[in-house]
Amino acid sequence: MHIIISGAGLAGSLMAIYLAKKGHKVDIYESRLDMRKATISAGRSINLALSARGLKALHEVGLELEILKGSVKMPGRMMHDKEGKTIFALYGKNEDEFINSISRADLNKILMTAAEKYPEVSIYFRKEIRTVDFDKKTLEVFDLDNGGTESLSADLIIGADGANSIIRRSMEKQIPDYQSRIDWLDHGYKELSIPPADGGGFRLERDALHIWPRSSYMLIALPNADGSFTCTLFYPNEGVESFAAMDNYDKFKKFMETEFPDAVPHMIDMEEEYHSNPVGKLGTLKCYPWKLGNAAVLVGDAAHAIVPFYGQGMNASFEDCQTLNECIDRNGDDWTKILEEYEALRKVNGDAIGDLAVENFYEMRDKVADPVFQRKRKLEHIIENRFANYRSKYALVTFSPDVPYTYAKSQGNKQDNYLMNLCRDIESVENLDVEKIYAELIKL
Repeated sequence: MHIIISGAGLAGSLMAIYLAKKGHKVDIYESRLDMRKATISAGRSINLALSARGLKALHEVGLELEILKGSVKMPGRMMHDKEGKTIFALYGKNEDEFINSISRADLNKILMTAAEKYPEVSIYFRKEIRTVDFDKKTLEVFDLDNGGTESLSADLIIGADGANSIIRRSMEKQIPDYQSRIDWLDHGYKELSIPPADGGGFRLERDALHIWPRSSYMLIALPNADGSFTCTLFYPNEGVESFAAMDNYDKFKKFMETEFPDAVPHMIDMEEEYHSNPVGKLGTLKCYPWKLGNAAVLVGDAAHAIVPFYGQGMNASFEDCQTLNECIDRNGDDWTKILEEYEALRKVNGDAIGDLAVENFYEMRDKVADPVFQRKRKLEHIIENRFANYRSKYALVTFSPDVPYTYAKSQGNKQDNYLMNLCRDIESVENLDVEKIYAELIKL
């Protein structure tokens, strides 16, 4: 098979490795510069949280250990109140269950380099796919450096080119009644940073995802291996309290010092970042179909871009690649059947994690500082450690790579509703009958 992939990002590079291991010839066309040779623009990449689903795929292609070398483990979230007091809460049963903070750019560079080690894979940069004819399986590619256009053909076209995918947009034009929508949050984000401490080291607790929840907005910070933190402010786009109203640095500085007083002293470059880093949009993409006959298929953000609040965007994209690889294993050379099975397996799960990510935005922003939520999480931690087969919604999503997102959503929400109602009318979980509570949970 000769396969053309649009996009050399995370999903495109990983998919190329899976296909090359099967002997397929893969050409990747990427409109951006090669980030291994050029400085990428700042302010648009939220740090990634690599967890079990993504690690499972990376393990299959032999890259798990190399990638983990540049990561920082985060076994829980550190919550900061307005007085600077902190509370740490584990994500899983214990500190052996953790997510991994990693730079998007560093991970992408490793994946591209790993893909190019296969003689079957070639990556072409500054090449923009302009039009696609799915009947003929041909593409018109524009060279952004010399202005030339060439016509290419392939046995299969894979769209791994993000939320603004040209492959998906071409499907929209050629498939009657194509379904595609983006649901935008009324919040945007601005990326900030905390540099390493003088002489190296971390200015905040290293092994944690830091969060400053403030009801209608929040600040988060993820650690990097060099001692720095990537910080992201999530704030309404419009209104009295919004990015639109915060139209000069003095307003921004006053707001940050009032709301996040223990973070601001560490943000050495805050003024420069305020001016240079754009306000990013946050939306959830849902579309259908994900494939067109045996000619083309979508993976990753091209099919299901999501908001970042469950840390699953990359993990879900890697799971797409892994699932497509498994469908190839099961169906041999029948690409019509391969793509039908892949779409049936992944569409429902892509929708589910999109919904879960939005739900977790409101949980992180509104609930983590709520005493009822904190009691619920404490009780859940007790149950998880006493009963091996009980997993919280967060653990089903993050630490359970063989559990479909659909199940994590339905079962997790039932568990959450039951436990939140239980903890709303009590002041302490210490004297609860955990055996009885567990018996009720397993009936859900």
